[in-house]
Amino acid sequence: MPLKYLPHINDPKDIRDLSKEELNELCSELRSHIIDTITEVGGHLAPTLGVIELTVALHYVYNTPDDKLVWDVGHQGYAHKLLTGRFEEFPTIRQAKGLSGFLKRSESKYDVIGAGHASTSISSAFGLAEARRQLDERYRVAAIIGDGSMTGGLAFEGINNAGNLGKQFLVILNDNEMSISPNVGAISSYFTRLISNPLYNRVRNEFWDLTGRLPIAKGTTRSFIRKVEESLKSLIVPGILFDELGFRYFGPIDGHDLNMVINTLENIKDIQNPVLLHILTKKGKGMVSLDMKNREYHDDAVKFHAVKPNGKSKPKISNDKEELKVINTPSFQDVFGKLAIEVAKNRKDTVCITAAMREGTGLVPYSKEFPDRYYDVGIAEGHGITFASGLAAQGIRPIAAIYSTFLQRAYDHIIHDCAIQHLPVIFCMDRSGIAGEDGPTHHGALDIAYLRCIQDIIVTAPKNGNEFRHLLYTALSINDKPFSIRYPKANSVEFDEQGQMELLPVGSWEICKQGQDIAILAVGPMVYTALAAAERLSDHNIKIEVINCRFIKPMDIACLENIKNKFKNIITIEEGTITGGFGDGVASWLLENGYLGKLKRLGLPDSFVEHGTRDQILDDLGLNTEGLVLSIKKMIELKTN
Repeated sequence: MPLKYLPHINDPKDIRDLSKEELNELCSELRSHIIDTITEVGGHLAPTLGVIELTVALHYVYNTPDDKLVWDVGHQGYAHKLLTGRFEEFPTIRQAKGLSGFLKRSESKYDVIGAGHASTSISSAFGLAEARRQLDERYRVAAIIGDGSMTGGLAFEGINNAGNLGKQFLVILNDNEMSISPNVGAISSYFTRLISNPLYNRVRNEFWDLTGRLPIAKGTTRSFIRKVEESLKSLIVPGILFDELGFRYFGPIDGHDLNMVINTLENIKDIQNPVLLHILTKKGKGMVSLDMKNREYHDDAVKFHAVKPNGKSKPKISNDKEELKVINTPSFQDVFGKLAIEVAKNRKDTVCITAAMREGTGLVPYSKEFPDRYYDVGIAEGHGITFASGLAAQGIRPIAAIYSTFLQRAYDHIIHDCAIQHLPVIFCMDRSGIAGEDGPTHHGALDIAYLRCIQDIIVTAPKNGNEFRHLLYTALSINDKPFSIRYPKANSVEFDEQGQMELLPVGSWEICKQGQDIAILAVGPMVYTALAAAERLSDHNIKIEVINCRFIKPMDIACLENIKNKFKNIITIEEGTITGGFGDGVASWLLENGYLGKLKRLGLPDSFVEHGTRDQILDDLGLNTEGLVLSIKKMIELKTN
């Protein structure tokens, strides 16, 4: 649609001069422009479409950036970006050197707090509010959080603490009833609190029995009772819950009625108490699918939570694919889903656990085939791991499928509830390494470093889908310690669905290619990068030995001893931070054991890697074939031209 207002919005002040009618037109323009842009370049579409009116209303009523808006996760921040001077840059979103797909402090003064993980907004906003008091400043603070993020324990920790503030502090609960995975847990069902009251139920049951004796009006009367009950759950109980936590509760209101949202915000903005405003929205409002014409496309959260580029606009990527000469092999995520089912069929003592990421981890088929052995704990990674430890303590073999970046949130639980207890919880860490366009909050850069230092834990990485099967089988044979398997958001390289599981000796490495000039110790799919580099340098009569270091911890000491004695040049390569990573472990051992040769560690730098395609980022970091070849040439002082 033609854009009359949006291109001229350089600052939220520009929208405060518009009439209510013009603001509604602006909402339509925002929705249309976001759909047109994101369907072309890719991104998180549905979350923002659900908060268009709310975003406009907030910037209209609040004096941003002096007043502070804190968005949870940041998926829903696209409209916010467009209203805060980033219209011209918007087509670059989630592309290398372009706008971040999330809120980012370095990008704009309006992005007060950055976020990429869920449930953080209330605690962060509470910190802003307390800083206001400490510094005796005057500004308003609002946190915007979705119903899915409200299932996270951190959100309620923040609510519990902030309820004692007694000063202006607004929490907006965006209730779209559509998180990526269905909301689970008692918190997301808190509406039942009132109707579980014994007095309520006694009266309700007596009335229910009475209506059963009415031959004519029985159906109508009982239908009325159900409607009353649902009204009580949706209107009364939320207020009770939040009032008890120290918040004044308002709502629920229609989050797509711009005038109502503006008027409500105006009415409550200066209340000098913590306030919770409950709004009802439709995730993906305005998005119409080709096969659902004339209908709002809002009943498939997974499908359009994040959309892929339509192919009309493609960022430039490397053509270097030597290391992955594969066609039509499944992703590591899909391999995990297949292996989970394979294991479940053979071992009735196994269960799978995820934290609101059933789809992303590949567990949809498993959840349908084994619903009684599948647990989605919601956005509560710490709880999920402690829950897994309880299962393991009684002989169940839990497999926790959690993104590497989100498992960080459960660090204490891994140590205290699993490792110290010597409990065999299996961590399958998806999105390890470079996660692509979602950027630094989603890259799994740290898991090797943060797990290596934990006593009595086994840390592994398969080079391909077949080795993933072997490592999972091996993990199930370990009964006295946790076992982690890391893998990237990438093609599994090789996977035979009919293959057999193989028990691997714990700590064993694999020599994939013999050589005598230089040794490359590679982790995970980087094995294929190393093999490609070795093939490339064979033309220079350089014979490279490639070792698959599938066990990051413990290391293969016998193999290391042989490498130390055989090679004057050693390179380690991993898709994780160099600092504290696998290369650090190798370097420490070599130093302690008198190695006098050269060592080069390749991996992710000691800085947060920005967003872009996975191939782009690996190319830029020198973690592709060309980069590895160049590193080898420099090490052995071979001319690079």
